[in-house]
Amino acid sequence: MKIVIINYGAGNIQSIKFAIQRLGFEAVLSSDREEILAADKVIFPGVGEAGSAMEKLKDSGLHLLIPQLKQPVLGICLGMQLMCMATEEGNTSGLGIFDVNAVKFSKRVKVPQIGWNQIAKFDSALFNGISENEYIYMVHSFYVPVCDDTIAVTNYDLDYSAALQKNNFYGTQFHPEKSSLVGERILKNFLEVV
Repeated sequence: MKIVIINYGAGNIQSIKFAIQRLGFEAVLSSDREEILAADKVIFPGVGEAGSAMEKLKDSGLHLLIPQLKQPVLGICLGMQLMCMATEEGNTSGLGIFDVNAVKFSKRVKVPQIGWNQIAKFDSALFNGISENEYIYMVHSFYVPVCDDTIAVTNYDLDYSAALQKNNFYGTQFHPEKSSLVGERILKNFLEVV
């Protein structure tokens, strides 16, 4: 199986690559169009600020390629938010895959939200073998409201999307590569089940 982690200068790519290696797979880091198109599975990571990350995608033409991919694609954290229509972070337009916008947490809570959250209300094979209310690791200041594409929910001040799915596109607000055995199982499900 060929696994490509999109390398566009805005991702925590090494920790994802090591998590995949622990599962017995190898992943390639690439921004090459043909290599990404030839992959069986694609992982779209993201760390940092949305506006600059989107500019990096545009500079490489990946903003046009990613929405056209036909194989399973997993967006992680900012990667998931960039797959939405837009994000309030820098008033940034997204890739338009998920028909929802990422918004900032209210001033009632501290941001970024950092720590371990419980996830529930699963609706996808991505969560095969995961029990309701398991803990996953979050670091973010913006969130995606619960919507038609929500496949798991978590709570920080309010219920919001812990994960999204539309057709072959998946997204997790949490970091599976930092979420211990639960995260490893979710990555394994992405690689072997979906």
